[in-house]
Amino acid sequence: MQAQQTNSKMQLLSQCAAGTPAGEVLRQFWHPIATAESVRAGEAKSIRILGEDLTLYRGESGAPYLVGGLCAHRRTLLHTGWVQGESIRCIYHGWRYDGSGQCREAPAEGEAIAAKAKIPGYAVTQYCGLIFAYMGKGAAPEFDLPRKGAFEKPGLVVLARKQIWPCNWFQMVENSLDAVHVSFVHLAGKVGPFGEAVTSGIPQLEYHETDAGIRQVATRAANNIRISDWSFPNNNHIVTPGRSKQSAWVHRGVWNVPVDDHHTMKIGVYAIPSEGPEKDRETLEHFERYGDYNPAHHHDALFNEKKWPDDPSLQLTPAQDYVAIMGQGRLVDRNAERLGTSDAGIVLLRRIFWREMDKIHRGEAVKQWRRLEEPVDLPVQGAAE
Repeated sequence: MQAQQTNSKMQLLSQCAAGTPAGEVLRQFWHPIATAESVRAGEAKSIRILGEDLTLYRGESGAPYLVGGLCAHRRTLLHTGWVQGESIRCIYHGWRYDGSGQCREAPAEGEAIAAKAKIPGYAVTQYCGLIFAYMGKGAAPEFDLPRKGAFEKPGLVVLARKQIWPCNWFQMVENSLDAVHVSFVHLAGKVGPFGEAVTSGIPQLEYHETDAGIRQVATRAANNIRISDWSFPNNNHIVTPGRSKQSAWVHRGVWNVPVDDHHTMKIGVYAIPSEGPEKDRETLEHFERYGDYNPAHHHDALFNEKKWPDDPSLQLTPAQDYVAIMGQGRLVDRNAERLGTSDAGIVLLRRIFWREMDKIHRGEAVKQWRRLEEPVDLPVQGAAE
C-alpha cells in the first residue's frame, strides 16, 4: 500500500491537465505561451498549452487574444477562419467569437443561439517579447510575479526564444534546481563559455524558499558563486556568458511550460546589455543565425553520433541539457531514483509542489507568491581559485 501511495504521489508531479492537482496549481499563474512575433495583426494560429488545444490570434488592432481551439458549432479548428476586427470567424459556418470566447454571431441560426454559445477565453498580456496567458478560474491576478527588473533596465537588447521538447515539463523544471549537473553536463562533448566559467568543481549547495520561489546558491570558489532566482511554478532567472568571452553576461528568464504531459515549451527571454550600434547588430545577426536551433530536431545526431552543434552559446548549452534530460525518457520513473544530498533542490521543489497540491485538494488557498521586493544579485563567475 505504501509503494502504491508513493507511486501515485510521484505521478502527480508530472500532470498538467485541468482537474489534476498539478494542473490546478499551474492554472493559478501567468504562463508565456508564444513569442510576440509569432502571430501578427489579423492572424491566428493553433497552440496547445497545459493540455488544452487553443486559438491564439491578434485582432486588427494588434491586441492578442486566446480562445478555445474549436468552434462550438461543429467542432472544427477555429484558427483556420478569419480575423475580423477584434473577433475571429469560423471557416465552416461563420460563427464569430470575441476575445472572451463568447459567440457574437451565428449567421444561419440567429442571435438567441449565438448568445448561448461560448468557448474558453483567457486573459493575455505581453511582456519582453512574449505573450502570457492566465488560464485559471475567475479574474486574472496582477501580472507581477513573472517580471524581473533585470529585463526592464534601459540599454538592453531583449530577445525571445521558444523550443518544444518531447518530454515532461517537471523533469525540465527539476533540472533548473540541480546545480551539480552543470559541472558535468555542460562539459560534455565540447566546453563552451558557460562550462568554462562555471568549471568542473563540485559546489557547496544552499537552497531556501523565498516569497517568489526558491533561491539556489552553488559555491565552487570565492569568485565562482552561481545563484539562480527561481520563481514558482516554472521560471528560472539566471545569468550566462554572452556570445564571446569579451561580451557582457546575459540575464535570462526561462519558463518550462507544459504543452501536455509529454511535451514542454522551453520559452524565455535574453536581456543583453547594449554595446553600441555595431555590436548590437552583430548580436542580432548571431541570434538570427543560431537562435532557432532546437536540439529536439537533432535528436539522433546528439544521441547516436554524439554530434554537438557548432555555436557555443545559443546551441551547445541547450543541446547538452537536452541529452541529459531526454536520457531520462519522455517521463522519468522517479520511483526508481536514488537521490542523494546533492539533490536537495529537487527534494525541496517536490515538497513545495506537494504542499500546494494538497492545499488545492483541501479547498485552501495556495501560497500568495509574489515578486521579490529587492532584486537578486546574480554574480558573474570567474575562474576558480
